[in-house]
Amino acid sequence: MISIASRVLSRINGRITLAAWRQPRTILWAAAGVVTLGFLVALEIAARHYGLPGPMTNQAQEVVLAPKSGPLLYASMALMMVVLTWRQRFIAAGAAIAIDIVFFLVRWAVDAGPTDGHPFGNGALWVMLGCAVLAVTRRTGRERALLLKGVGLGLLLVAGRKTGDTWLLITAKTRPTVLDQYLAAADHALGDPSWLMGRLVEATDPIGTHVLDWVYIQLAVAAVVVSMYQLRHVATERRFPRHHLVRSFLVIGLVGPSIYMIFPVVGPIFAYGTGAFGTGGEPWAVADLWPDTLPALGNPQPMPYDEITPRNCMPSLHTAWAIAIFIHSRKGPRILRYAGTFWLIATLAATLGFGYHYGVDLIAGVVFTLTIEGALRAHVRGWDQSGIRLVGYGAAVFAALLVSYRYLPMEMAEHPWVFGPLLLLAMASVIYAYVRTTAGWERKAAPVPQPEPQPELV
Repeated sequence: MISIASRVLSRINGRITLAAWRQPRTILWAAAGVVTLGFLVALEIAARHYGLPGPMTNQAQEVVLAPKSGPLLYASMALMMVVLTWRQRFIAAGAAIAIDIVFFLVRWAVDAGPTDGHPFGNGALWVMLGCAVLAVTRRTGRERALLLKGVGLGLLLVAGRKTGDTWLLITAKTRPTVLDQYLAAADHALGDPSWLMGRLVEATDPIGTHVLDWVYIQLAVAAVVVSMYQLRHVATERRFPRHHLVRSFLVIGLVGPSIYMIFPVVGPIFAYGTGAFGTGGEPWAVADLWPDTLPALGNPQPMPYDEITPRNCMPSLHTAWAIAIFIHSRKGPRILRYAGTFWLIATLAATLGFGYHYGVDLIAGVVFTLTIEGALRAHVRGWDQSGIRLVGYGAAVFAALLVSYRYLPMEMAEHPWVFGPLLLLAMASVIYAYVRTTAGWERKAAPVPQPEPQPELV
């Protein structure tokens, strides 16, 4: 009798498990996991083809070796800790610091200090991996799923950085020619903002240079701060909000590099300057012009460039990420809104002032971001006519920008008072469409206030 009952219960449990796996949300998560794993494997193979370790190898090495970005690992751990209680957070942070101290002492004892990276960060990675093991072995049901989501969120931020590095390598290896001359010509329609901002940054050196450089490098840390505010109730509500900044950050970082392959550009500091960070510069540049001398107008041509410098300008993903931070900080307290505004302005100044981008890159980055953000929000709330129109319009404007940069650069340079306002108007139209559409969604989603019951006359 007991045997029969156990078999019946086993079949029921099996059917429940099968039914759970048939849930659309579970299937979607499983499919996303398979696609992500396949993508990482493909990038690993591509990097190995060029004789360099891929994202998976680089991440595995940081379990023991000095990490390239210690602050990013701690920021990722902080993001993971949104699913933990305060007591668990203190334990996790203490464990990460203790592990880093042990690593530091061991490296100091064997005289193996980091030559290319940070002396800390391993502890944060170990804590995240430990939480993943804990979720699998000691948690069940919703608690296991929540902890694994937290770990996945933290590791995805790190994996996104590693994946981006490999993407940039592939762009340099597979795109021997760049289209900088086209963008430099098109940038005349905007008044050559990179050259102007470059001179301004030089005039404010060293204070302005150091501030902008810090803002530019620590963009991911700023994103984590905004994300932690958005996810501050996860530990108590035991669930994630339907949309948050990390989703936008990851999708922008995943889709953006594919545009690099279509429109490879190295940036004015490399194509028209002496180069930076030991790559690019005079051997490959058109001339040593940036930022003191504007390039002369001429028939633009694809130009060969080295196999080291990333083709990572079109669109400007730093602009895209800074705009995403700005958008998601709007619902926060005043200090967070001010910080989001400052980060956006400083990032725009840094991208132009350091010669990493042309002005037309930034316009494309704005349109690109609002299209991605609109698509993510439309997917969360359910696609309707307004969402389809917003995403379709943004994609059409973005495609029109790329086509005009490639095939109408001389017309844009020769008629700046026509094409300059047109470029700004195209960007402003997408901003207006995004603000109007999302504002309408928020009004529809707002709960309707119920009238309070009034006392009846007796």
